[in-house]
Amino acid sequence: MDLALLRTFLAVHRAGSFTRAAALLGLSQPAVTGQIRSLERQLGRPLFLRQARGVTPTTVGEELAHKVAPHLDALLEITESGLDEDSAKRTLHLTGPPEFTSLRALPALAPLVEHGLTLRIAFGPAEESLDGLAAGHHDIAISTHRPRGELLTATPLCDEEHVLVAAPRWAARLGGPAVVRAKGARSLERVPVISVHESMPLLTRYWSTVFDTPPTASGAVIAPDLRAVLQCVTAGAGMAVLPRYLCTDALDAGE
Repeated sequence: MDLALLRTFLAVHRAGSFTRAAALLGLSQPAVTGQIRSLERQLGRPLFLRQARGVTPTTVGEELAHKVAPHLDALLEITESGLDEDSAKRTLHLTGPPEFTSLRALPALAPLVEHGLTLRIAFGPAEESLDGLAAGHHDIAISTHRPRGELLTATPLCDEEHVLVAAPRWAARLGGPAVVRAKGARSLERVPVISVHESMPLLTRYWSTVFDTPPTASGAVIAPDLRAVLQCVTAGAGMAVLPRYLCTDALDAGE
């Protein structure tokens, strides 16, 4: 049996889609479809069922994937690892949200540059980063969303704590944290909201979790970078929900 056919089969099985598998393998979708059909003819059994979005493996397909995956992965690791020392020196293509990548990931990777690691960084939202990773454009993606399907492997990196922040003058107007805790979301209705998107994802999640109600205000300032949101908050423009790692220094300084 042709190993290339099995490699294509495994890519489709993990991607859950002929289109995504084709992008990962650097092949056209018709080529991937043709290889799967050729393998099905050799086996005499269908391997995938077409769905509205992508494909799902048949029981025969699941059994085949279980049998061949460890062996194909081992062969691929051998062929890609190389035998010379220079193969260990490579470029890491990393993608993720600009704020976390800039303030946490890159400082952690910086010591490795001295030892020969080279880095190429791309910024993007979660879905875009995961799609790029699945297509082979990146080696690692940092994302707040878990990838769907079996094509990508996810490892938890950290828990991100979100905090509601505003400049001291807003806290004074509201009567302090104790008043906010006592009155809840009602005490914040007149405070302008600053967010990265019109949907206010962090604030909406915070309101639902802490106050058990959706926010009623719309964004007064929308800036597509959490660092810009932080600067607006410290300047006194209003309130925002931000990751604690981003605003720790400002909180410690009483800003």
